[in-house]
Amino acid sequence: MISDPLTLSVVLLVVMFGLLLASNWIAFSLIGSGIAGMLIYDINLPPTLSIWDKIGGILANSVWNSLNSWALSALPLFILMGEILYRTAISTRLLNGLVPWLTKIPGRLYHINVVACSLFAAVSGSSAATTATVGNITLNELSSRGYHKNLALGSLAGAGTMGFLIPPSLIMIIYGVLSETSIGKLFIGGIIPGIMLGGLYSGFIAIRSLMHPEFIPPEDREYSWQERLQGIKEIVPVFLLIFLVLGGIYLGYTTPTEAAAIGVVGSLAIAAYFRNLTVESMQEAFMASVRTTCMICFIIAGAAFLSQVVGFIGIANALSRYIASLNLSPYTLIFVVGVMYLMLGMILDGISIVVMTLPIVLPIIVQAGWTPLWFGIYLVFMVELSQITPPVGFSLFVIQHISRENLPTILRATLPFFFIMILMVVIVTMFPEIVHFLPAQMSG
Repeated sequence: MISDPLTLSVVLLVVMFGLLLASNWIAFSLIGSGIAGMLIYDINLPPTLSIWDKIGGILANSVWNSLNSWALSALPLFILMGEILYRTAISTRLLNGLVPWLTKIPGRLYHINVVACSLFAAVSGSSAATTATVGNITLNELSSRGYHKNLALGSLAGAGTMGFLIPPSLIMIIYGVLSETSIGKLFIGGIIPGIMLGGLYSGFIAIRSLMHPEFIPPEDREYSWQERLQGIKEIVPVFLLIFLVLGGIYLGYTTPTEAAAIGVVGSLAIAAYFRNLTVESMQEAFMASVRTTCMICFIIAGAAFLSQVVGFIGIANALSRYIASLNLSPYTLIFVVGVMYLMLGMILDGISIVVMTLPIVLPIIVQAGWTPLWFGIYLVFMVELSQITPPVGFSLFVIQHISRENLPTILRATLPFFFIMILMVVIVTMFPEIVHFLPAQMSG
């Protein structure tokens, strides 16, 4: 039996990664780690209560409390909204509407990845769906027009991750439920950082294109103002959906769950308007939504159980006291936490990183003076970085599947956008008001 919480934390990490490396499901690994922690902890129990009774009680309580949440009901609705848009070819029309407006900007059609990913992220909530949907269209289009392959791949990898940052975001919903932070404020807090990140991406593309004119093919056609105005017809429905979903939350008319329901109805209306709504596409969207929702909820339940075990055996408090005893400045602490997340991003997916680390990390961060709202946006950036961090960067695999390029080529193309995202993390850390400004307006 072990009674020292810090020793227990090391043992739990070893057990957790051992279970993950043995190819167990993430939720099973989390639950298994919690059970192992209870079994090896020196607990004084009354004679009438066995250790398995205690474990069963904690497991049942944590699963019920974590999933019996009205806020969590927004999750399947936002997933369904994104699946409907993904499977009804709305993104193709979005691309066609953007092309005439980008031909005069330095970098021209390279910006399609950034703009299309930003818009689709605002109605999807998933980085994987954003990357796959936009990449399936833009990579072939850019290649056929003679654009440089590496810049096209890199801009897609970087911009595709914005599905987690630009609301509505699945990661923000999960974080809000686990940390008891307002999901509406998290959504609003991600708007300015998301726009800034997209601006940095576009700025890099423009500068790189000006420095390397050979990356841009000769302009093959001129678009008239009439064609540009016609392109707006393809874009306006998506903008209206974004306004309905986010505007209702920002103006205080709807909760995130109500906004998600409106988003589902709006996505169905758009699909019907463009005559892309079929029985087959709806079946695919519903089944994919059920699978994704069940997977995420199972992970949340496992994380909640591990979180309760961590609190019960005193690991969170012991780690908080230990880090506090190091007398790290708030910025040094954030740097250490950031390095930890980059390392975790090499072996875990984003949702797993959030649910596995939050019970331990959040109390330490709050104790250091950072707000849960700011840390939620910071954590989303870390999750985004994990999407393009080898060897388990999920967006890298999505792009590899779409482009049929080898992974080293994709990694080289992605590296500049990886550093741009790190720069954005530094900016948000140095100026946390960027995150707090819009939520403060909403509260006022």
